Amino acid sequence: MSDDDLGADARQSRQQVRQRAISDAVMGEGAVRIEQLAERFDISLMTVHRDLDELEARGLLRKSRGVATALSSSLVESSDVFRSSKQVAEKESLALAVMEFIEPGQSIFLDDSTTVLQITKHHHSKTPLTIITNVLTLMNEVNSIRGVSLLALGGDYYNWCSSFMGRMTNDAIAKLRADTFIMSTSAITDDTCFHQTLETVDTKRAMFDAAATRILLVDHTKFEKRALHALAHLTEYEIVIVDAKTSSDDITRMRSQGIRVVVAPKVGRSETPRGQRGSEQRQQVG
Repeated sequence: MSDDDLGADARQSRQQVRQRAISDAVMGEGAVRIEQLAERFDISLMTVHRDLDELEARGLLRKSRGVATALSSSLVESSDVFRSSKQVAEKESLALAVMEFIEPGQSIFLDDSTTVLQITKHHHSKTPLTIITNVLTLMNEVNSIRGVSLLALGGDYYNWCSSFMGRMTNDAIAKLRADTFIMSTSAITDDTCFHQTLETVDTKRAMFDAAATRILLVDHTKFEKRALHALAHLTEYEIVIVDAKTSSDDITRMRSQGIRVVVAPKVGRSETPRGQRGSEQRQQVG
């Protein structure tokens, strides 16, 4: 290998390390001014813009009015890498709660949410199962679980959510019929699930229509967010599972519409003692 090749490899390695550090900084803080990134990493504005352009192309973050941000908006969803680090305890509690509604032998659609990704830790307790998904990270997780048959959906790949979507994906889903669809959502407005992109809505709706039972997992923060495109009203789901931090007003309002709401017990240090959990969960099923 020539000296020029060695030099190019070294520059590429430094660039990758720097871009990873920039990505970590933006995801850790949610949003950082581009000038601050240039100062923090002692690089020129041109270099930081070039790095951010590459990170944006990979779907990890975006540039907006002089700011690098990993936060979602009503028009743009944040990357799955960023979302996976948020509301971790709540997502774990939702994943545990939904396992009560999964039976061995079922076929299950799983969507591209980081909440649903938490379920893969528990699939071994309900095998045999057939998992149908369009999510590359989820495919990699369940592929090694004994007793799980994986049906992987292809199509156009979207890096920001590590998922395949589009016409090819939706056509494949339309030819299937599953027992259950487990999903989450970007936002809930007027008791309706909303998402930032039509591609997301179309693929999730295809799974929704191809499943006999639909279960929504949603943490309390989703009631505070907004997105552009409607997917389904909460009354269209057989079960809506929320976390323990969800407002009592939100729970009461949903139940008044006949929505079956399950409140997932907390996990972690504040976890409800095992002997009390069953009775509490039975009381919380609407």
